[in-house]
Amino acid sequence: MRVIFSRKGVDSAAGKCASPLIGERPVSLPIPTREPSPTTYGQLSAELRGLAHDLSGGRLSGARTCHLDPDIDPAAIAARLMGWRGALGQVSSALSHLHNQSVGEGDLFLFWGLYRQVERCNAVWQYCGPRRHVIFGWLHVEAVCDIDDDGQSALQSYPWLRDHPHVRPGWTSANAVYVSSDRFKLAGRSFPGSGTFQRALSLTEPGSRLPSTWTVPPWLDVAAGGVGMTYHPPDRWLGQGRVKSAARGQEFVADITGRDDAERWVADLLEAHR
Repeated sequence: MRVIFSRKGVDSAAGKCASPLIGERPVSLPIPTREPSPTTYGQLSAELRGLAHDLSGGRLSGARTCHLDPDIDPAAIAARLMGWRGALGQVSSALSHLHNQSVGEGDLFLFWGLYRQVERCNAVWQYCGPRRHVIFGWLHVEAVCDIDDDGQSALQSYPWLRDHPHVRPGWTSANAVYVSSDRFKLAGRSFPGSGTFQRALSLTEPGSRLPSTWTVPPWLDVAAGGVGMTYHPPDRWLGQGRVKSAARGQEFVADITGRDDAERWVADLLEAHR
């Protein structure tokens, strides 16, 4: 089994802001896009619309197109097609990396992004805390759909994918959608195939001024005999459970085959935070 730490949501480059933490609850804001997408910021849920508008100073709002991906929150938009499940799209070099790591059926994405604490003041959302990287959701892969020019092959198997941006015509590079399981088992426990956390798990080391300095569990820490993850050569591992996360790459893949400690850690995370 592979665990993929997948960077998603707005940040200082894509959207030029951070996603919000409302108390302990992370809310992932989709990035703006000029790529094919059926969704605008104005079509998002009232909560997402308000947060995106206020925290971006009005830039992410109205008819501006957004990239709702990963699409793992059933409440993100008002109307869902029958049979809807979570899905993640990927293209180009990031998709090639996933293919090269043999990511597919039975593997698990853990989605993380740049976040800041927020508060509501005079009916406007505003930041009130430092930036940090947190895990906000997950997706367990049932199938990988390689997308043809118009997405029809994927829609034949999963018609509810019609509203997903990666099945829209107009993509000019290799393109695929990772469809979530309905449910899956891990470490003897059963979980939904995808979803968002009600309590964020912070990756950023407590007290660090740099969001990219992470504290990780021993099963992942190379310096403690852990499995490591792609894009992170030995010089990024700082010892004592610390790692300098890579700026390059969206998908950091960790192969946890045979690591019961890793499976228990992930299962505990899903049980405690969802």
